[in-house]
Amino acid sequence: MSVITVIGSGQMGSSLSIPLLDNGHEVRLVGSPLDGEIIDGLRENNHHKTLMRDLPKTDKLKFYKIEELDHALPGTDLVVCGVSSFGVDWFGKEILPKIPKDIEILSVTKGMINEDDGNLTVYPDYWKREYDNDRDIYAIGGPCTARGLTDKEETFVAFCGVDVEKLKWIKSIFETPYYIINLTTDVVGLEAAVALKNGYALATAIGMGMAEKRDDGIKFINGISTLFQQSTKEMFELLEFMNCDLKNIMYAVGDLYVTVQAGRSRTVGLLLGKGLSIEEVKKELKGETLEAIVIATRTADAVRKLSKKNILDQKDFPLLMHVDELLNKDAKLNVPWKDFEIIDDYKNK
Repeated sequence: MSVITVIGSGQMGSSLSIPLLDNGHEVRLVGSPLDGEIIDGLRENNHHKTLMRDLPKTDKLKFYKIEELDHALPGTDLVVCGVSSFGVDWFGKEILPKIPKDIEILSVTKGMINEDDGNLTVYPDYWKREYDNDRDIYAIGGPCTARGLTDKEETFVAFCGVDVEKLKWIKSIFETPYYIINLTTDVVGLEAAVALKNGYALATAIGMGMAEKRDDGIKFINGISTLFQQSTKEMFELLEFMNCDLKNIMYAVGDLYVTVQAGRSRTVGLLLGKGLSIEEVKKELKGETLEAIVIATRTADAVRKLSKKNILDQKDFPLLMHVDELLNKDAKLNVPWKDFEIIDDYKNK
């Protein structure tokens, strides 16, 4: 059996302990600098305060604060990066140098960096470029809620990385009858797909907020479905621009569906759909990590820069651009439904 050290004891990082423990591995769960209360609670009674679940009481599951990282790493076979996108640089600066080169790293952190030239860089590539050019980092993507995985719901995700044999080894550590794993060497494709979905989950959830605001009893299913459909179309075009394997759209769409069911991205869109301004939304969600705002803003910035270079046309991304206006320009909600129209003369292409 292996020893897996998970750095970042948030919901997703902690939920990965379930398949690992079921496979007989030792799990060392290390809290980030923001996770002190979570680790305290787990040490007291194995209850995870934000996951709202009890983790298994077993001597194979051990809890550490970040100050104890040096005690958690010896004997580790695999490190899992479970920090949020706001911890990407912290992980690169403070953690990567402490992990021996012969230990592989698997990341569940979602997001992309928007570059000055308009390109978008996924986190494994960003870490390699900025912090450790000699290390390839593997990653997880696909539709999965932390609570669902903790409850052992059937879950179908993908692991990505440059080395298929190492991917197969990592998969063997995690896979169970309920945690099903595809493998792909298209790191940019998978990571871009599951990063984009956060911004578009916010966009789709706007329709849910519009439905809740209505007083006529109409559920607004057509409108919500239209936003879901337009989100899929815009994500597909972004993946195509990034020269990804377009099969990765299935992970984007699956993850989009999961994300609009519950969570912070959904809540931001819901409140915007009810007519709240972004400042009112932030006030209501004070203290929450709002990754959807970051990725939507970064993606819109990239599209705008690439449009100025005539590489992309921002008119092809009307939903994304309106979301950006809501988030960053204090615009009023006015979904550009008619701008979703296209003429696809497929037979004459």
